[in-house]
Amino acid sequence: MGSSTKKNRNSDNASILQEQNERAAKTLLHLGGIREAAAAFKFCPACASPKLYSVRDRMWVCPDCGFEYFHNVATAAGIIIEVNGSIVVLKRAKEPRKGTYALPGGFVESGERAEDAALRECREEIGWAPEKIEFLASYPNIYRYHNIPYATCDLYFSAKVPSFNNAELDIDPEETSEVLLLSADAIPWELIAFESAQRALRKYLLSRSIGLPPRSMEWEVLE
Repeated sequence: MGSSTKKNRNSDNASILQEQNERAAKTLLHLGGIREAAAAFKFCPACASPKLYSVRDRMWVCPDCGFEYFHNVATAAGIIIEVNGSIVVLKRAKEPRKGTYALPGGFVESGERAEDAALRECREEIGWAPEKIEFLASYPNIYRYHNIPYATCDLYFSAKVPSFNNAELDIDPEETSEVLLLSADAIPWELIAFESAQRALRKYLLSRSIGLPPRSMEWEVLE
């Protein structure tokens, strides 16, 4: 490979990386950012030094003992369950966003696959889960818990089931206060708890309306 070709490729890679970084920064800003996380620690957890400081609002460093902590992106997984044209929606029974609506799902635990987490969370929340799910898409999100913002990457799956009996569900009252089956035109978009869930639902419903498989590897930029 010639030196000029290699330089051009390196330049192209640098441009792509810069574009990706700018896009990610724009998305994070749109979602509300994680700047408030910088106030989470007042003292070093390792040596109690008050000199702990944050770097780019996602990393803490102690100059006295060398402690480092990264406020890295967490992973969550959810499922869009379609039953005879309607979507299963849960009314949240706890903060954050108590009283709003969400899809079955939750955070991925250590050593767990995202698809297994989605099914586990579904069983924990309503006592039931579909037998088969397919990957839909992933979206960035901000999850605020006890006033600390956590950046997450939310992976969504989908499933179609022939029937769904609310009376047979074993709902966890600490997680869910109500389970609803909503048609596409009855979804209260302004009350869907998280933007990532809104985007996943819109993608799924759009794909269904035009008769295409909902799976996609495209990056969908937030406007």
